[in-house]
Amino acid sequence: MQQDEESLVRRAQYRDQEAFAQLYEEHFDKIYRYVALRIGDKIEAEDMTQQVFLNALQSISSFKWKGIPFSAWLFRIAHNQVVDYFRSKKRTTVPLDESLVSNDNNPQLVVEQKLDIEQLLLATKQLTEAQREVISLRFA
Repeated sequence: MQQDEESLVRRAQYRDQEAFAQLYEEHFDKIYRYVALRIGDKIEAEDMTQQVFLNALQSISSFKWKGIPFSAWLFRIAHNQVVDYFRSKKRTTVPLDESLVSNDNNPQLVVEQKLDIEQLLLATKQLTEAQREVISLRFA
């Protein structure tokens, strides 16, 4: 797989559109989940993920293959996008999932989900930033 990825990256560096399209297809879902988990807005996450790949395409000629997966470079670009997003928004709250706000749900289930979220948020506040990053990357 790594050999194939290296070949795709090299072809993309020579502006092979099919090679970059394949890299896009292979990595889009992971990058999208990473961004969406961080910002909590699915539509904004889609836009930001597109921007990550646009930035990658514009800078791919500067990418140096060092045996590290191409996705690590994409995750760094995504991380920078997320940081820029929060810097521009200066947000401190995380929006709730829309499914929790819906009136169609069972009220007891909604309360249980909210309690679960509160417990999860309390537990994650006790983790270091590095630990939160590991969990985020694992479940993104």
